[in-house]
Amino acid sequence: MPVVLLETDGGAVGVGLGAHADVARVFPALEGQDPRAVTALYDRMLAHTFKTGHGGATFGTIGALDMALWDLKGKLADEPLWRTLGAADRFVPGYASGLDIALSDEELIALYGCWAERGFTAAKIKGGLDSERDISRLRLVADVLRANNPSPAMMLDVNESWGRHEATRLLAKIEEQAELTWIEEPVRRWDVVGHRAVSRSARAAVATGENLTGLEQFRLLLMRDAVQVVQPASVWGITHFLRVAALAHGHDLPVSPVGYNANPLAHAAAAVPNHLAIEVQDLNLPAGLTADHTVTDGGIVLGDSPGLGITVDEEAIMTLAETGDWSHPDGPHIRPADAGLRLVPKTDRRHAGTPHAPHAPLRPAADAAHTAPTSVSS
Repeated sequence: MPVVLLETDGGAVGVGLGAHADVARVFPALEGQDPRAVTALYDRMLAHTFKTGHGGATFGTIGALDMALWDLKGKLADEPLWRTLGAADRFVPGYASGLDIALSDEELIALYGCWAERGFTAAKIKGGLDSERDISRLRLVADVLRANNPSPAMMLDVNESWGRHEATRLLAKIEEQAELTWIEEPVRRWDVVGHRAVSRSARAAVATGENLTGLEQFRLLLMRDAVQVVQPASVWGITHFLRVAALAHGHDLPVSPVGYNANPLAHAAAAVPNHLAIEVQDLNLPAGLTADHTVTDGGIVLGDSPGLGITVDEEAIMTLAETGDWSHPDGPHIRPADAGLRLVPKTDRRHAGTPHAPHAPLRPAADAAHTAPTSVSS
């Protein structure tokens, strides 16, 4: 996990989590400014990148710096960020999400058994390559979570791997045999017509938004009633989440933030009236980070440490020799060439239905190494 540290001349340090490759271009918008003016500084960063655009890596950089600014705001007020943002309750409901597509059935059951022990009643699995396997895995995880609720909420995330008609057909097949709360990113992120078509044919809600950057990319989806669960991503920062949540609230829609290690968006999720459930991806924290919260009772219980409650041990991070699987050239951030263009399920028949992965299997986040923090002075 990339970490950025935002320093003030008064000695306070804000912690931001997320890729920030464009920091040299964005930081001049913050240099010398009062860090407490977070929302104004967010707009200042957007304005600073106006001509060349604020999408992609630039938006991620803005999000990481924005997160560090909010952390500073809470620390300077000497209160946890959930208090600063106006939340009344420190508990944030969540759902389990193990990023589990590479696991065998036995490993899948063992993984979600750990989530069941923490009181979770909802889970999201990865799929989209083989609908028969998806159905089987949805049933397996639901059986595990029935220890806590007779009707657990199950979600399926296919990461834009289906074409429009393929999504309608495969989702109908899955819903004949498994109860779905939502289907996530069934088609390409910008396909308003496709999302609307899927939502009209499905019993499950359509969820999307983690890869959308800025209100302008959400607006048409909401106007066309093409999404039912709005999903801002943690990597885009706290101000972005708050604004998307307000836009969704204006359409009477819930928000469900896509998770990230150390769960930094939980503070903001606690403060909005239309929060549904936050994605919790790991029960462990990345090496070199500690966070003042507890994962229990099917959600996150936030602590009282000022700001985000996240501390960084720079020495521990510096001792790591690896860079982690995310930087692998064939990693999970690479879109397969045949996504949305498959006539038959993508299976490797030599391995009893295990999907053939074009990249190295994911490792648990607790085992991955992380990049060294970048220190930025202001």
